[in-house]
Amino acid sequence: MLRDILIQKGLSNREAEVAELVSKGLSNKEVANQLFVTEKTVKFHLTNIYKKMNVKSRAQLIVWCLPHLGFVENDSTRENNTGVSTGTAAATIPAGSATVSGVQTIIPGRSNDLGGGNRGGNSDIGAMGM
Repeated sequence: MLRDILIQKGLSNREAEVAELVSKGLSNKEVANQLFVTEKTVKFHLTNIYKKMNVKSRAQLIVWCLPHLGFVENDSTRENNTGVSTGTAAATIPAGSATVSGVQTIIPGRSNDLGGGNRGGNSDIGAMGM
């Protein structure tokens, strides 16, 4: 679907393929490996794509392509008219955006006492057989 739209916009088959892979989040190196070309070739295609699509960056290309990537909204992700998700998708947190609270982080080599006790960084528990 996206590839057909990109070809209609004047991109070659290969340029459309590169644009589609980039829009799915692949790096230049990953695109090159998947298409069996060099990174330099991918960069060359991207330069042509930017000119033909009248965009200035990878981010603008991705934003342009997003509506055409074929994401399908289903009943479990659709919001009702109150703005509240009607399915289980509301409980899903995208990778990289979750904040965990109330969990103690253990840092090796540092005092991890959160109770206000030993703040000097060293603990004598178990030292010298005591």
